[in-house]
Amino acid sequence: MEQRPHSPQAARRGPLAGLRVLDLSAYIAGPYGCTLLADQGAEVIKIEPPSGDNLRKYPSTLEAESRAFLGVNRGKRGLALDLKQREALDVLIRLVKTADVLVHNFRPSVPARLGIAYEQLREVNPRLIYCAVTGYGETGPNKDKAGYDQVLQTMTGMCTMQGPRGGPPEILYGSVVDYYAAALVAAGVSSALFDRERSGLGQYVGVSLLRSALTMQSARMIWAEGEPKDISRDMRSGGITGIHPTREGYLYISANTPHFWQALCEKTGLHALANDERYDTVRKRAIHRDEIVPQLHAALQARTALEWEALFGDSVPCAAARSVEDMFDDPQVLAEDMVSSFEYPGVGRYRGFKHPIRFGSTPLPEPFAAPAFGEHSNEVLRDAGWSDTEIENLRGKQAVL
Repeated sequence: MEQRPHSPQAARRGPLAGLRVLDLSAYIAGPYGCTLLADQGAEVIKIEPPSGDNLRKYPSTLEAESRAFLGVNRGKRGLALDLKQREALDVLIRLVKTADVLVHNFRPSVPARLGIAYEQLREVNPRLIYCAVTGYGETGPNKDKAGYDQVLQTMTGMCTMQGPRGGPPEILYGSVVDYYAAALVAAGVSSALFDRERSGLGQYVGVSLLRSALTMQSARMIWAEGEPKDISRDMRSGGITGIHPTREGYLYISANTPHFWQALCEKTGLHALANDERYDTVRKRAIHRDEIVPQLHAALQARTALEWEALFGDSVPCAAARSVEDMFDDPQVLAEDMVSSFEYPGVGRYRGFKHPIRFGSTPLPEPFAAPAFGEHSNEVLRDAGWSDTEIENLRGKQAVL
């Protein structure tokens, strides 16, 4: 296949340059964790089964590829292997010998059957950082159940808290558990790499969606002795801080501190509220929300959400509700250099996110598009020492695609 712009062969740079990551994971949590490592300079090889990453098959208005797959897998080279064949497993084992990190999201019982459990691969490469992403962890009654973002949201109370008190649970869209798990993958792998510099040895790193969902709720997972079970654990500030209707559009307002509360009252003309000692703390305002919110809503009808956003300026933290498409040309996003141009077969040129972290003295690599299925299979194998004849033999057996 002709090399695309932002070639994977370009010299890598960034704090993780020189590290090789084998990404056997699918969907979002594991793959995006590996993308975060690629963003920081690691060479990431995405290894897919013959059926491909199932995220490729998700609904999308793009005909050639799933939008989700493109967004989750930037900056990787693509290799397709059928690990159920001995020859393909031999290929993976050979790659493991030169790898620093391997990430997968198989259920705990699967790796040993495939011959790629941590205990098996550390014999091949004692310095390997082996990260397993699971739904529920490595032990317990649920360890072999399939876990997905919204399943864990529902199980751990996130959906109950998202919905109105006494009303039906509501899903938090945006795969928040998956993306937080991805951050834990990148952080856990980085910590294990740091430890390897001292010990000389790799180790197992376990990340689960269950841990991710509960970590996200650390501020709510506090239950004092003697408290009843049915208590409110909501962090919302009594309805004052939140999304409110305006004359046109919706506006999120945060006014928890005394300074911002005073500024909100001043800018909206609600001077009587600012000087009323019944409302001078967040807790008091929560108690009297039914008195305050109607007055705030009436005042906000004087302007549109964008007009209020401009009027509040730095005085009141706020944001007019926008679509994600608005972010492509947002002045702040562009000033922070968060958008790049990519190219993908069948899709053509498109814009997407880049650079989630900024380093003061370590230039980051320019990201390139996610790999087409098996796009770099020949290239990866040649780099690892296979001859063209050996590669053709592997392809003939369908061990490599």
